[in-house]
Amino acid sequence: MKTIIIAPLSTPKTLTQAAWDAILRAETLYLQTTEHPGAQPVLDAGLSFVSMDDLYETAEDFEALNRAIADRLTAGGDCVYAVMGDGCFAQKDAIAKAAKKRGFRVETLAGVSYAKAAFPELQDAAICTARTLPQRIDRTVPLCIQELDHPIIAGEVKLRLADIYPETHRVTHATMQKDGHYHRRTFPLEQLDRCRTLFAGSVLLVPPVAFEQLTRYDYYDLVTVMKRLRAPDGCPWDREQTHKSIRRDLIEECYELNDAIGEEDDAHIVEELGDVLMLVLFHATIADEQGRFNEGDVADGIVKKMIYRHPHVFGEDRAASAADVLQKWDELKRKEKHQKSVSDALCAVPKGFPALMRSEKIQRKARKVGFDWKDADEALPKVAEELEELRAAMRENGNIAEEAGDLLFAVVNVTRLLGLDSEQILHDAADKFVRRFARMEALAAADGYDLAKLTLKEQDGYWEQAKK
Repeated sequence: MKTIIIAPLSTPKTLTQAAWDAILRAETLYLQTTEHPGAQPVLDAGLSFVSMDDLYETAEDFEALNRAIADRLTAGGDCVYAVMGDGCFAQKDAIAKAAKKRGFRVETLAGVSYAKAAFPELQDAAICTARTLPQRIDRTVPLCIQELDHPIIAGEVKLRLADIYPETHRVTHATMQKDGHYHRRTFPLEQLDRCRTLFAGSVLLVPPVAFEQLTRYDYYDLVTVMKRLRAPDGCPWDREQTHKSIRRDLIEECYELNDAIGEEDDAHIVEELGDVLMLVLFHATIADEQGRFNEGDVADGIVKKMIYRHPHVFGEDRAASAADVLQKWDELKRKEKHQKSVSDALCAVPKGFPALMRSEKIQRKARKVGFDWKDADEALPKVAEELEELRAAMRENGNIAEEAGDLLFAVVNVTRLLGLDSEQILHDAADKFVRRFARMEALAAADGYDLAKLTLKEQDGYWEQAKK
């Protein structure tokens, strides 16, 4: 089987003996580029080689470039491809694909990364390239970013880093000289895109930063905070909490979020969403300590549920409208929860819901099998009927609570069929009452009266003024 050996040139000072021996023995030697200090040993030795520089100059994009290089390497027999850096580069995938198709074997020799060459004193640094920044950056360890080769790339890296590091955080940029040595310069992160010595061998070192000094945090930082609060030396109150003790807090925070949404105040919405997320992670952290589940299991579960319930997005199904989506959603939900009848679905509506919300949800489920009024006009007489039954119960000392409940349930039927949210409109009515009462009290006070000392008829007079 024909073989392609990838020999990392690294830097003139860090070239390994194995890579150099392979280069010297090569029947056919390909050189990634002559425009790099790492190529100097090959040039100085006067070796015969084929450069890929012409492909770099003519390729329309990196994908086309990588294909062209792979095609050239697999066009002949055994060869050695001398590359810059440590041999871990984007072209490897294209080379491996072409090699498999044409019966070649690919062997990559060990090399020294630009990061190790530029900062040999670092032991536990995270290493990546400017085009492949990790989605999650651990700011507690040094970060080395290789191949910072263009001002536009430097600008993109700066913006990404500025989201998680202070802009004044001091970073060190190292540039390879012709002899393989690195020249270092330290400056604030905000000046990164003004650096004029950028090329493929450039390395940026971003030192770790103290957690409390960060100017912006993310989801994983919230996980860290929750674990810290629950630690043996954390917060005494947080350590004492259980699933049951904070159950009501989650409900209250959801209501506060609902209010913020109603106010259309983005800053308030962000704050309340944070409180809800914090409590979700609080529950996950408690369970993690008990070895039951963790926040990863919570995320895994909801992602799998969303994929399963959206076959029109992640599968082959099609949905022509939102109504189609909801119908399919309900079918999948019943199947997932093993609900064999409509009664099962009604029983599954949480009893912890606010009563109006639970009533409305139950009525909607019953409607799906046709058990419902045609419209609000048809449902309205039922309100009058239930009102009369309540009057009768009050006269005859009957089951007043049951009849009052039936009346409320009938009213929810009407509001639902009118397309209204019963919970919200009752909240709005309560708010309106509070506003009018405050106005009524102010009017009475302006006339020198204490509202509590007025008769109901006098109070009602001020109420009518407040309404106007």
